Amino acid sequence: MRLIIGISGASGVIYGIRLLEVLREQEDVETHLVMSSTGRMNIEIETDWKIKDVEKLADVVHRNKDIGAMIASGSNQSDGMIVAPCSMKTLSAIVNSYADNLLCRAADVMLKERKRLILVPRESPLHTGHCRLLYEATRMGIDIAPPMPAFYNRPESVDDIVNHTVGRLLDLIGLESGLVKRWTGVSG
Repeated sequence: MRLIIGISGASGVIYGIRLLEVLREQEDVETHLVMSSTGRMNIEIETDWKIKDVEKLADVVHRNKDIGAMIASGSNQSDGMIVAPCSMKTLSAIVNSYADNLLCRAADVMLKERKRLILVPRESPLHTGHCRLLYEATRMGIDIAPPMPAFYNRPESVDDIVNHTVGRLLDLIGLESGLVKRWTGVSG
C-alpha cells in the first residue's frame, strides 16, 4: 500500500508525525511525505522533533514546490492520502481545486482517481465559511476526521489522545494499528 501523508500549517503536527511513526512499523506500507512551509515551521514550534528526523520516518519525502513529483500524477497509483493536520487554507485549496503546490495537487489527484482522502482539520471555533468548506468536502467524497478525543478509553496523557486519533485515522484506511481501545458496549 502506498500512502501519502500531508502535514499542513495548522496546529497539531503531532498527528502527522505519529501517523508516520506508526506506519513505519506497518509491513507493506510505503509512505510519501509532503509538508507545507508552515507545517514545517509548526514542527519546530510545537514539538521537540527536528524536521530532518520527521522526514526520516517517511519512505519518500517530496518538496511542496515540486509539482512534478510522482505523487502529482494519478499514474503513480497511490492508495490514499491523509492530511494531518489540515489547515483551513489547505482545505479551501483542496475543495476549490486550487492545486498550486504539491500537497494540494496530490489531494486533487486522490479525488480525480477516486482514492481515499482524509482531512484532519484543526481549527476552532469554526465560522460559516469553514463549515461550508467542510460540507463541500464531504460532498466531494472527502473524509473529514477532526481530532476529537474520546474519553471512554480513559486517556491518561496527551499521547493517549493522539494515539487514539491516529488509530481511528488508520481504521479509515483499513489498517489495524493496535492503538484503539475498541468500544465493547456497556454491560448492564
